[in-house]
Amino acid sequence: MLSQAGTAEVVGLYALPLIGSVMLAYAIWNLVSDLRGTEAKKIAQRLRESSGRLTADRNSDIRESIIRRSQTPTTAITQALSNLRFAANLQTMLEQANIQWTATTFMVNLLGLSAAGYITCYFLHTPLWVSISVPVALLILPILYVFIRRNMRINKFMHQLPDVFELMSQALRAGHSLASAILVVSQQMPDPVGTEFARVFHEQNLGIKIEDALKGLGRRIALMDVRFFVTAVLIQRQTGGDLAEVLDNISGVIRDRIKLFGTVKALTAEGRLSGWVLLALPIVVFILELVINPDYANILLEEPLGQYMLIGAGVAQLLGLAMIQKIVNIKV
Repeated sequence: MLSQAGTAEVVGLYALPLIGSVMLAYAIWNLVSDLRGTEAKKIAQRLRESSGRLTADRNSDIRESIIRRSQTPTTAITQALSNLRFAANLQTMLEQANIQWTATTFMVNLLGLSAAGYITCYFLHTPLWVSISVPVALLILPILYVFIRRNMRINKFMHQLPDVFELMSQALRAGHSLASAILVVSQQMPDPVGTEFARVFHEQNLGIKIEDALKGLGRRIALMDVRFFVTAVLIQRQTGGDLAEVLDNISGVIRDRIKLFGTVKALTAEGRLSGWVLLALPIVVFILELVINPDYANILLEEPLGQYMLIGAGVAQLLGLAMIQKIVNIKV
């Protein structure tokens, strides 16, 4: 008779590829069903008919964004994933990165991709550390890509804000209303500012109060300067005042903050570079050891204990890099 450990190994040997195959098939089905959703097409058609003044590509992005907010989970798995605590934060991150997916679709496709990686490693009879590392990497790397793209987009948004507020101030002084000034920004400025302000204009054009549309902008773009702008507009709408002058003042403050941020970034460049050097140095040394003395280095690749040590070292390296980046990331 098989021992309990042997039984568990046999069950895992047959069950894990089956579960992975099911998850992969479900991810493909979910992606195809999203692309062929008739209800989403109806909403997109109504949005297309209601907006003729924005560019086609930007208009398409805005329609997709509003459609995502109007969609509800249709299956038990998507409903369960949407109820997770981090699903809302993931959806916000996807919107900030301007990725046209819902959080549930993204999570299901991640699980399917990871399952496909595990199935591939299983049939290729790869070592244990490869079978563990590949699915984990396929889970982490897309999230890391979204995080980096989101940070780059928000940083670009921040550097565009002074020009945005100056343009809005000039439009207001020329006699435009606030909605018209937002439309001017959406037409004249490139992405991401143009896309986000076009969405604000689009939402208020569809019946949402402009105050609520601006609050949505403040929630999507997690920048203190945007919240200052939204607060200033809300106060001006209630109490009155010269909004153009307020925007000029905010623009000047933001320019000074960007200059200070550049100075701080230059002073902390050595610390950030040290983090990347410390991350790359062990990898380079290990590769050189494989070339110079392969018998000595292959112990980490062939022995089970060495494989676990490599995984632990990689995790420790990433944690160390994250800690260094956290230390040198000074808020301005």
